[in-house]
Amino acid sequence: FRVYAELFGLIGGQRFTAPALRRIQADLTAEGLRADQQMRRLSRIMAFADFRFFLLFFPINLVTLWNFHVLWFLERWQHTVRDHIRTWLAAQGEIEALAALAALRYDQPAWTFPEIVEDRPPLVEAQGLGHPLLPDAARVCNNVRIGPTGTFLLVTGSNMSGKSTLLRAIGTNIALGLAGGPVCAERLTLPPIVLGTSMRVQDSLEQGVSYFMAELQRLKTVVDRAEQVRQQPGWTLLFLLDEILHGTNTSERLIAARQIIRHLLSQGAIGAVSTHDLRLADAEGLVEAAELVHFTETFTRRPEGVAMRFDYRLRPGIATTTNALKLMEIVGLPVDTLVEQQSLE
Repeated sequence: FRVYAELFGLIGGQRFTAPALRRIQADLTAEGLRADQQMRRLSRIMAFADFRFFLLFFPINLVTLWNFHVLWFLERWQHTVRDHIRTWLAAQGEIEALAALAALRYDQPAWTFPEIVEDRPPLVEAQGLGHPLLPDAARVCNNVRIGPTGTFLLVTGSNMSGKSTLLRAIGTNIALGLAGGPVCAERLTLPPIVLGTSMRVQDSLEQGVSYFMAELQRLKTVVDRAEQVRQQPGWTLLFLLDEILHGTNTSERLIAARQIIRHLLSQGAIGAVSTHDLRLADAEGLVEAAELVHFTETFTRRPEGVAMRFDYRLRPGIATTTNALKLMEIVGLPVDTLVEQQSLE
């Protein structure tokens, strides 16, 4: 409790100029009660309570009713602060969150703050967008455009080409920007949006949920959120669906994915979808809505085997290459050369 007292005292002793920070300071001194003083008072009471661990406590307690007095002080303290303690802890949590965002800005001075635009159709535009968790030497940045209403970004490409990383970069940066922090981009403009994602889905043996069922439950959450956001004027849902419904057969996956995306678009949502299934780009009802982009790779044959290289650059159009059989060859799995050639023709 003494640590809390020191934290509250540190917050209260700052000379803030931002209205939001001054409001937090005011919460820590509301109605003449200073949070740091009250936490120090609680710390002293708990020090008296800890006396029960000493050998002399038993005879002293018999004579003085020590526990009774400690309980009385605790109840008085509780009665005094009961209407304020939650506010104090919430204020401390908000300060810690803001401090984390400020530290991120200090560590990444080249990052920028997003621009939230309210007076135009929903549109997310990013220049030089990269994944904030990747080191500078490994990060490849791309320009991304999602929207307006009635359209979605369809990201295609082969395995390991960067589709999932792109969706995660979009979601992570938007979450950072909406929280008030800097984003890993040269420029980012976005409308007031709510994120809805289906990524990194996991099954559960304990709960008896298969991968496909877990993905359906996640998608149901996204759809429900889109319907709720539609009732809020000025807000838009941004959905990010990574490898949508790849836990089922290809025929039903195409039908189900088409229905889900069409429903999300009908609710005024915008978003991005990554997939291996190139037929989704030609699906009925999605051809006009899909903005096609893709990642690609290059192969080089060397004496020791096939070398594969990705540049992680986003290109317009649909993917024109696949790499599953090449990856099998690289890791040493048997691949029929004739079958491989036919698959590439």
